[in-house]
Amino acid sequence: MRNLALFATVLLAFSFTACAQPAGDQDVPENVKAAFAQRFPEANGAKWEMEDATSWEAEFRMNGKPYSAVFTTDAVWLETEHEIRTADIPAGIKAILDANFADYEIEEAEMAETAAGIAYEFEIEQGEESFEVAIDPQGVLTKKQANEDDEDDGEE
Repeated sequence: MRNLALFATVLLAFSFTACAQPAGDQDVPENVKAAFAQRFPEANGAKWEMEDATSWEAEFRMNGKPYSAVFTTDAVWLETEHEIRTADIPAGIKAILDANFADYEIEEAEMAETAAGIAYEFEIEQGEESFEVAIDPQGVLTKKQANEDDEDDGEE
């Protein structure tokens, strides 16, 4: 019984460290904050969270819209994302979605920018089935991944 309690305690400790950790501004490395300020001088109200041991995410507002950006602990920018309205999805990208996922509803649409370029990311749903989908500006489907929630539905 004592070993079980010890195991449970260790497991609990690891689960807390595995999750993204909210951070106060004072916890964010100065080089990361400086890189953020240089890249996003118009940003307001940044809230920081440690994504994992090697990266930080800032959630902020810019031009009246919510954004998120990820930087490494070495202050290298990795990604910026912001939600877009369905009406703002480029026609070519929307055509790819319609051709491949005609019966699915768009739950969330985002534009993501990385060093590799821009991608459009979507959460789509049909009944109990949902996917995360990414399409590059040339219309190439670069990601189709079942949402984790779907895997749990049949096991209860």
